[in-house]
Amino acid sequence: MNLISLFVASILTQNIILTKFLGICPFMGTSSKEKNALGMGIAVSFVVTLSSIITYLINYYILIPSDSGYLKTIVFILTIASLVQIVEIIIKRYSKTLYKELGIYLPLITTNCAVLGITLLNINNGYSFIEMLVFSVGSSIGFTLVIYLFSTIREYIQTKNVPVSFRGYPIAFITASIMALVFSRYIGG
Repeated sequence: MNLISLFVASILTQNIILTKFLGICPFMGTSSKEKNALGMGIAVSFVVTLSSIITYLINYYILIPSDSGYLKTIVFILTIASLVQIVEIIIKRYSKTLYKELGIYLPLITTNCAVLGITLLNINNGYSFIEMLVFSVGSSIGFTLVIYLFSTIREYIQTKNVPVSFRGYPIAFITASIMALVFSRYIGG
């Protein structure tokens, strides 16, 4: 797979949320407002990209040479947790409003399975450093794109007369299902 097709696939047809179902918690939890969704997408993108680079280097220059591959998951989680703390400090300092709006979902990036999933997919798929970077950035863009599009749809739906039994999460899950079909079937050809 060449780099361009890897990049496009990671954004659209192999979207981490809509095809791998990773990152559903922040997808549903922070997508009720466009601003929150965009802030979460950017924060996750930053953490994904940096953690992918760091975990890739740790895996290939420390874990594999020392025959400690079995520690991969715990080392990756610790790396991600450290980066999330840095992101949280930065957002708290420079955007108190966004920090307040994201609330509990910001520290939960640590347990966001999309972040850990992307770092593990990089290793499990045997990507080179450049392929890992392309896949991580593409997946981050895909995460941000989908969560932002979903938030605009949710804001629009909130202004409409939706039957009581479908309000809130039921209509959100139906919308997410339709988005998954569109991304995987129609955009993917």
